[in-house]
Amino acid sequence: MKKAVKFIISGTVQGVFFRNFCKDSADSLGLRGYVRNLASGEVEVLVEGDKDKIEEMYKKLKQGPPHSQVREIKPEEKKWTGEFSDFKVLRF
Repeated sequence: MKKAVKFIISGTVQGVFFRNFCKDSADSLGLRGYVRNLASGEVEVLVEGDKDKIEEMYKKLKQGPPHSQVREIKPEEKKWTGEFSDFKVLRF
């Protein structure tokens, strides 16, 4: 079943290669969407794909890369649009 979820991740998630970690994780799971840093110091991740793969991504996000400390993840279900052709790292 296709779905889309936006995650807002807070903690020590900027300056620790979190976005590259998200890209590698999403690519390995076949997910599409984007990741970007927010001015608040949080990271936003939007993924589209199979429900089970998004659940795996959520587990990876909770773990994070070395040197990160994930304090909180806020998931928000979105409408699946199929607008993404791959997973991108966005700049501000």
